Amino acid sequence: MNLVARYASLVKFEHTIFALPFALISLLTAAEGRPPLPVLGWVLAAMVGARSAAMGFNRLADRRIDAANPRTADRDLPAGRVSVTGAAVFVVLSCLLLVVAAWRLNPLCLKLSPVALVVVLGYSLTKRFTHWSHLVLGLGLAIAPVGAWLAVTGAFAPFPLWLAAGVMFWVAGFDTIYGCQDVDFDRRAGLHSLAARFGVERALVMSRVFHVLAVGFVAGAFRRAVPLGTVSLLGVLAMVGLLAWEQALVRGGDLRHIDKAFFTINSWIGMVLLGAVLADLYLV
Repeated sequence: MNLVARYASLVKFEHTIFALPFALISLLTAAEGRPPLPVLGWVLAAMVGARSAAMGFNRLADRRIDAANPRTADRDLPAGRVSVTGAAVFVVLSCLLLVVAAWRLNPLCLKLSPVALVVVLGYSLTKRFTHWSHLVLGLGLAIAPVGAWLAVTGAFAPFPLWLAAGVMFWVAGFDTIYGCQDVDFDRRAGLHSLAARFGVERALVMSRVFHVLAVGFVAGAFRRAVPLGTVSLLGVLAMVGLLAWEQALVRGGDLRHIDKAFFTINSWIGMVLLGAVLADLYLV
């Protein structure tokens, strides 16, 4: 495995697809479908920097935990494919990429970049003291649509905040499901999750509540966006169907299809919503 592939594996680069569509939705809506190319480029750079820093720091902070958990023992740091020093340098460079991108966007983005880093890096420590860490992870990804909006407009507005709330609860819902597979290990290791605290069945109920809230906030965001219309709301209906499918796959605590529920379906959700927004902006 070459160097680039090792570090892409370290941070699960393919999971960028979770937050990226929502950043693009916010950016395109703010720009009414005509984003300046430099802004688009620096937003993408900021996204890569923030997410790479967050995942790299998570792997560093959890390397001993991952080594002790049979499910995660083959991750790149415990397995020795990436060194601790290399991962630390990678995290620092990723943080710098975010800050430079924010500086190139506008003064408000630069001022808020340390706040973004505190949230996305701090998530990795929350599982040590709170079972609500799933919501903190959601907050980390929810920064993406807010940051993209600020990159275009330089000011806060209701749309990105509603969309961010939708992202936060959506992520918290699927991360709660994902956490169910480690419930026994988490309890032995003294780690916190909703499943470890309340049991798998109750955690899945809470996941469903999070997803209902997610749909409500995303629908509320789209209804408030002047450039968006019927197609975007149809995208929300597709989101409802996909989330219902996700929840059905793990009903009763059956985790055999968790990979499909976690990665496949959730990667479709962002892309379906982005496709609906693109249709509203450019075709309708």
